[in-house]
Amino acid sequence: MDLSIKFYQDAHSHQCSYLPGQKARNLYPDPELVMTNEVYSQLIQHGFRRSGNSCYRPHCPACNACVPVRINIDKFKISRSQRRCLKRNQNLTITHHLAEFNLEHYSLYSRYLKTRHANAGMDNPTQISYCDFLTSDWGDTHFIQFHDDSKLVGLAVTDYIDNAISAFYTFFDPDYTQQSIGTYAILEQINIAKNHGLSYVYLGYWIENSQKMSYKQNFSGVEGYIDHQWQPLER
Repeated sequence: MDLSIKFYQDAHSHQCSYLPGQKARNLYPDPELVMTNEVYSQLIQHGFRRSGNSCYRPHCPACNACVPVRINIDKFKISRSQRRCLKRNQNLTITHHLAEFNLEHYSLYSRYLKTRHANAGMDNPTQISYCDFLTSDWGDTHFIQFHDDSKLVGLAVTDYIDNAISAFYTFFDPDYTQQSIGTYAILEQINIAKNHGLSYVYLGYWIENSQKMSYKQNFSGVEGYIDHQWQPLER
């Protein structure tokens, strides 16, 4: 599908969500555009990302640190440390849940934010802000659940798009930090993509100097959207 879309930029800069002390501006598709999963499937190929129902792409005049990244499934080869991650979590049960509000999910999300993102503006979510961020009215979104016996220990919010999966957001029980559930979730999403014959797993944005995003470069077959084209990201 060929798209002809008008795009608009923020009228004013705002505090960057990724780099302290930096100002940022975003690019947005026409607000009159009727968003569908098919349209989003095209936009994500050009570096866009969703937040709830809205789509955006960083577009800062003096900075290009945010690089959209994805895993090319054909070029992915699991590493030794990732095999160890699979082994550490082999006791977990994986199930899929509809992308709708669930109190158990929300409680885990709230606890995760309070531990991992304290004082970052996200650590006191409401049920409304939770749904507004993680779900959309037009997307094909699934919640992949990870249980240790009957205990929910992690959840990967996963968007299914044309020929790909988008790893939208993952949160987990802070007591299970040593289990590397974030990495385990991506490995599961890669496995799903392989089983469905999909070509990519999109990981959102990567910033070279952001320690929180460094894990994205640990996967082989990673490509970055640089100069308006996807190319291998040097590790």
